[in-house]
Amino acid sequence: MATTSNKPQRSLQEIEDIILRRILSVSLADSSDPRIFYLEMTAAEILSEGKDLKITRDLIERVLIDRLSVQSPNAEPPFNYLLGCYRRAVDELKKIANMKDKNVKSELELSIKQVKKLSVSYCRIHLGNPDLFGGDSSVVRKSGNSNVSPVLPLIFAMVDGFNSGGIQPPPPGFLEEFFREGDFDSLDPILKGLYEDLRGNVLKVSVLGNFQQPLRALLFLVSFNVGAKSLVSHKWWIPTGAYVNGRVIEMTSILGPFFHISAWPDNTIFKSEPDVGQQCFSDATNRRPADLLSSFTTIKTLVNNLYDGLAEVLLALLKNGDTRESVLQYLAEVINRNATRAHIQVDPLSCASSGMFINLSAVMLKLSEPFLDANLSKRNKIDPNYVFHNNRLDLRGLTALLASSEEITQWLNTPGKTDISAQSNDVENRLVQSQEATSSGRSGEKSKYSFICECFFMTARVLNLGLLKAFSDFKHLVQEQTPSQQLQQDIDRLEKDIELYSQEKLCYEAQILRDEALIQRALSFYRLMLVWLVSLVGGFKMPLPSTCPKEFASMPEHFVEDAMELIIFASRIPKALDGVLLDDFMNFIIMFMASPAYIRNPYLRAKMVEVLNCWMPRRSGSSATASLFEGHQLSLEYLVRNLLKLYVDIELTGSHTQFYDKFNIRHNIAELLEYLWQVPSHRDIWRKIAKEEEKGVYLNFLNFLINDSIYLLDESLSKILELKGLEAEMSNTTEWERRPAQERQERTRLFQSQENIIRIDMKLANEDLSMLTFTSKQITAPFLLPEMVDRVASMLNYFLLQLVGPQRKSLTLKDPEKYEFRPKQLLEQVKRQFDYTINASLVVNFQACQVFIDSSKIVCIYVHLARGDNENIFPAAISKDGRSYNEQLFTAAVDVLRRIGEDGWVIREFIELGTKARVAASEAMDAEAALGEIPDEFLDPIQCTLMKDPVILPSSRITVDRPVIQRHLLSDNTDPFNRSHLTVDMLIPNTELKARIKEFVRSQELKRHGEDFSFQRAKDTIQTTTEEMLFD
Repeated sequence: MATTSNKPQRSLQEIEDIILRRILSVSLADSSDPRIFYLEMTAAEILSEGKDLKITRDLIERVLIDRLSVQSPNAEPPFNYLLGCYRRAVDELKKIANMKDKNVKSELELSIKQVKKLSVSYCRIHLGNPDLFGGDSSVVRKSGNSNVSPVLPLIFAMVDGFNSGGIQPPPPGFLEEFFREGDFDSLDPILKGLYEDLRGNVLKVSVLGNFQQPLRALLFLVSFNVGAKSLVSHKWWIPTGAYVNGRVIEMTSILGPFFHISAWPDNTIFKSEPDVGQQCFSDATNRRPADLLSSFTTIKTLVNNLYDGLAEVLLALLKNGDTRESVLQYLAEVINRNATRAHIQVDPLSCASSGMFINLSAVMLKLSEPFLDANLSKRNKIDPNYVFHNNRLDLRGLTALLASSEEITQWLNTPGKTDISAQSNDVENRLVQSQEATSSGRSGEKSKYSFICECFFMTARVLNLGLLKAFSDFKHLVQEQTPSQQLQQDIDRLEKDIELYSQEKLCYEAQILRDEALIQRALSFYRLMLVWLVSLVGGFKMPLPSTCPKEFASMPEHFVEDAMELIIFASRIPKALDGVLLDDFMNFIIMFMASPAYIRNPYLRAKMVEVLNCWMPRRSGSSATASLFEGHQLSLEYLVRNLLKLYVDIELTGSHTQFYDKFNIRHNIAELLEYLWQVPSHRDIWRKIAKEEEKGVYLNFLNFLINDSIYLLDESLSKILELKGLEAEMSNTTEWERRPAQERQERTRLFQSQENIIRIDMKLANEDLSMLTFTSKQITAPFLLPEMVDRVASMLNYFLLQLVGPQRKSLTLKDPEKYEFRPKQLLEQVKRQFDYTINASLVVNFQACQVFIDSSKIVCIYVHLARGDNENIFPAAISKDGRSYNEQLFTAAVDVLRRIGEDGWVIREFIELGTKARVAASEAMDAEAALGEIPDEFLDPIQCTLMKDPVILPSSRITVDRPVIQRHLLSDNTDPFNRSHLTVDMLIPNTELKARIKEFVRSQELKRHGEDFSFQRAKDTIQTTTEEMLFD
């Protein structure tokens, strides 16, 4: 007979000790493993303090210091050891990720994170003080020179995305925590050493050399505020001294060697390797044109990568308010020190190379792109007085178009004529705008001009000394000879072995997907199209005119549809939207997506939501799109409102597939709404709308949300039962194999179809219930309205019945996770869900956790609504549900919550609600008994319940209860008895019947009270008689 043995459960302290020992590679007891260090002295100290020999959270730092202090030939160097601790901590966090006991998991996470934090902290301490723990030759610096810092190979391995030189990439988050959490004083010497190492890596490297790895590392470092500040405070940021000139800045400054990287030939003294001329163009006269073309393509690709990297570095520094001024000063110093490059003959020992200034030209053009729009709309920010009054660039010595230097000096010295354009007030206006536009955050002469103004003049000077100078040099080089005919302009044909399908696909890719310029030109055209269309209705302003202008109404629909298709297409191509102005697209979408009086086709308006979905930051992968949602005025004011309205409008599309189409469209809307709920400004607007439109669009939105939730979950559960039957058929292999092959194929196809339906329906149901969860947390009033509260209670009771009722076992599947069916998670409400609805910043790794976070919790909605129920109407609505409610359901749900380790406070609140519902049910039964037989004329003809507020339907003249008909009108604006049009404002109060019902209820209550009084008197009489008999 097989026997089973139950392993004793380890305590939290035991688990913690095991994990920490593994991470720290230490033991408090003697160990035979040479990789584990026995901390004998530490163990003795712990025992002397009367503590168990277990490593706990409060002992981590003590143990870590003792381990670092170990002097042994077998001991890892301190940095490598600490890095290994961090790596093992990351691994341990992964191992406990699926731990069922949330409390234990939480405690262990805190301990492991403490190890990570201390490992990083002591890495910084060690690198700043290499001798502190016995020395580490890898970080010792001698005579001003440094060996490579151990951090640099880790950065290289990380930015490359693969092992670099056999170095294992750092564990996730290590470098970010290393640079982000440390203070400037401790990180500054480390960073300065890294910058010197990076500079040395590219000092004499050509464009064919390994420059991309150091450049990416540089960009990584300056992405941190401390890294940017350390760079600009380095003594080699702008070299100083009597002998500093353009070439000295190029070769000795930190950024200079990066700008020196080039394909351009330089003086022999400063020659870079590999030699581009030798590598790519040796024996050029005998080379095939295709070989040369390949070399050109390679160089073009490499230099464009260089341009992009350098531009990103400068842009990161310019965006940082602490470093912008230093960057501008560096650029000005490079320009001023190389002014003689404009001469025909250039001294290579005193001026920077042509390669540096070609690179600088390309980078400055990239920095100028934001104000090079088609309309040149920012040209008014370029102040001509910069030429005369700036204290950065030396522009006064340059030859002017007309005026001599004497005339300019005279103008400047003449009182009242300091501004040569003083005849116009526009200059002062531009100055004011420039001062407002600058984001440097500094005062004084150097910051009175906007960045656009500074960048414009710097770019003009760099192009003069760089790109235009190169054109001139090339002209002299070839001495105006006829260009060589070595290169062929056309390639005869593609390779013969490429299949026709691949040819067609690559042609599309080459001509459309890879042609960013073409796509951006098309986007510019459709931006013009949308702006023009908006001008037909009066411009970008809300609300829209009540009547649609005939000019707008007559425009072809495909104008807008093509614009939406293009932006969706472009949004899915990496970097295709970079530099594109999206605000006008956003304005158009917000204005018209919920305006059927302007755009009739609901599918076209739904396509606008698809565009917004592509722009959500987590999907677009770009932080630039976040501003469209979080900093866009029209978006903040109208986006949530119009999404809610479209959610309602899409119920009826006029298509024969409208019932199924609405779920896909609402799925896109729901994703957007869930994202917007995380943005505080949108959440505030949402709450405002819920209050203002409590009886309007918001109530309709809730109604359809509840309708969809009920349908989707009900449909999913019924399909699960069907799928179980198919599973049973297929699992009986003997009977299954006997069936005809065609029947098996049909049943298999049906099985797969049911699988897909369940998966989709459960995903959508989870999404809808999630929205009910986080909205009910802060917006409860609409749920508790008379026309809504019964519907909500019935829905929750029905879900609860399905999930914990008698039939729950019939819903078990072999692989429920495959269908996103999680009954326990649907019930569960954990602390994280509450925090998620309050603080969007806690949402980490959204895509990985999407299913868990989207899984709305039934109990959570119950508890939320109970908290907001000040009039105690929710328990009554729960108990009134005759289809699904019974008090055992709440007991069963509590049992499930306890089994899955739910927090006690949630269970307590849920139990309290169940108790209130039970009391309400008892009171309702007493009230029903007191009323006795109710006349039919007092009963609602739809629900057969006693009416409280009877109203007459104007068309059918039938009297119904107001909450009942209002609930009907949320989904269908027709009279339920004759299908004629009906709205809430058309209802006619039946005051006479209402008074009679009140009188009936009052009389029945009096009658009941009288019977109770008579019964009590009879009891008192009997009691008195009995007592007298006892006395006798």
